[in-house]
Amino acid sequence: MESEDDMHDANDVESLDDDFYSGGTDDAPLDYYSDYDDDADDYFEDADRIESRRPEQNFTILKESDIQQRQEEDITRVATVLSISRVLASILLRHYNWSVSRVHDAWFADEDRVRNAVGLLEKPIVQHDNTGELTCGICFENYPRARIEMASCGHPYCITCWEGYISTSINDGPGCLMLRCPDPSCGAAVGQDMINLLTSDEDRQKYTRYLLRSYIEDNKKSKWCPAPGCEYAVTFDAGSGGNYDVSCLCSYSFCWNCTEEAHRPVDCGTVAKWIMKNSAESENMNWILANSKPCPKCKRPIEKNQGCMHMTCTPPCKYEFCWLCLGVWSDHGERTGGFYACNRYETAKQEGVYDDTERRREMAKNSLERYTHYYERWASNQSSRQKALADLQQMQNVHIEKLSDIQCQPESQLKFITEAWLQIVECRRVLKWTYAYGFYLQEHEHAKKQFFEYLQGEAESGLERLHQCAEKELQPFLCADDPSREFNDFRTKLAGLTSVTRNYFENLVRALENGLCDVDSNGASLSRATSSKSAAGSSKGRSGRVKGTFRTSMSSRMNDDSHWCCEHCTYANVKSATTCQMCYQRR
Repeated sequence: MESEDDMHDANDVESLDDDFYSGGTDDAPLDYYSDYDDDADDYFEDADRIESRRPEQNFTILKESDIQQRQEEDITRVATVLSISRVLASILLRHYNWSVSRVHDAWFADEDRVRNAVGLLEKPIVQHDNTGELTCGICFENYPRARIEMASCGHPYCITCWEGYISTSINDGPGCLMLRCPDPSCGAAVGQDMINLLTSDEDRQKYTRYLLRSYIEDNKKSKWCPAPGCEYAVTFDAGSGGNYDVSCLCSYSFCWNCTEEAHRPVDCGTVAKWIMKNSAESENMNWILANSKPCPKCKRPIEKNQGCMHMTCTPPCKYEFCWLCLGVWSDHGERTGGFYACNRYETAKQEGVYDDTERRREMAKNSLERYTHYYERWASNQSSRQKALADLQQMQNVHIEKLSDIQCQPESQLKFITEAWLQIVECRRVLKWTYAYGFYLQEHEHAKKQFFEYLQGEAESGLERLHQCAEKELQPFLCADDPSREFNDFRTKLAGLTSVTRNYFENLVRALENGLCDVDSNGASLSRATSSKSAAGSSKGRSGRVKGTFRTSMSSRMNDDSHWCCEHCTYANVKSATTCQMCYQRR
């Protein structure tokens, strides 16, 4: 049986040949599907083994109810351990950014110091006798005791003044969570019990909302999802091995470290530079320098896109000059070359007068062309990803149900289509950021740059095969009237392509994150990859499939004293490795 080998062959750069994905050649049909069915158990055992090597999810998505539950649990834990009320426990936790361990450590180290810092007074500062009336400290009116409220400090204020004071603080923003006694010299904390007693329903809801949000915003281990309109929060486990990608329930993926869109394999520093470059004026200046010249009189930049060399600046300048030599046009005519040439410029150019200017223009032009090359492809993959997201939404909302009715299969058995589209969306994101990676790759590292471009090109080809299968090859089944026997073959093919593409992109991300460390100064990895491509092409020319002969010849050609070639995916591994770093097969 060849099925397992065929699947791993697809992981190789060139063994993802057209015959493998199209289903065969005109001369001989491809028996990939029957082989796959015979060895399905072995394949899924390998898939499970590969899946088990992938890092586990290191984040948790929290809904509003989850946040409230965790917040209440923390308040209860602190109140129980310290034997204080829940109101005081809430004040303590807010002061220590909702860290239960920090509250416990500080409290048991020096309780009095904590009480003074937070404003939890054990005894009132102001003592009152049993008089029937008290004077409000704000409006200085006398009120019955029933109309007076006090914090733990004992400073008396009437209910009307309290309501105005608290309402103003709440409308000013989240600072109301650390509200203190109105007396300027007093630091006694005002708890949530007084807030609930003295405020309107609207202000009470605002305060509760601030309190809930503070549990996320003040906690270093949690953040809100940065997607517009999303109300989910995320908690993150720092021990994740450098992977900061988070996928929210709203389908938005972002980097925990910088909160930008998820950008593996590019690091946060490179993303910041790339975003800054896209929004900065530097490329505008490069374009002006490369495509325009300043008016000799007013110095405004002028672009020449057609016509002769006779230039006239716009009003109010109206200066007439020669585009080539920038001299006044009245000194030009037939004797200097007419309207489409300038003998003065040619003579001065031969004498080197314009060397520095031309050199600057050429450098600006090259820089602009290089940036445009990477930016256009970066933006193109971003557009393709947005289109794939829209297609995924359409597939989930419309096509899956329709396909289920046509093929007489439950929607649960059609998840492989959704998984394929999710993989396409993810691969588009990775491929997009590889162009930012390539832009900042050092120019002098020629071998590494060539190898990167090779890997990037193969990733694009593999993704296009998956995209074509998920989009175009699915259409006949959506337009059919009756169930098709070929649908199971399509299922096998699409599921296989999804798995192969996922593995390749995961390995590509790891390789780029490691800085393409396998490429030495002589470009050894590139040489091996190039020879692999040549061998694959010649093998394909002799037969419709890349079979064991190709793998055997590649192994004999690529094994050397320091590397060994995997028989499944042709990846060149270091000699000390016992398992292939690309497909995880044993040596």
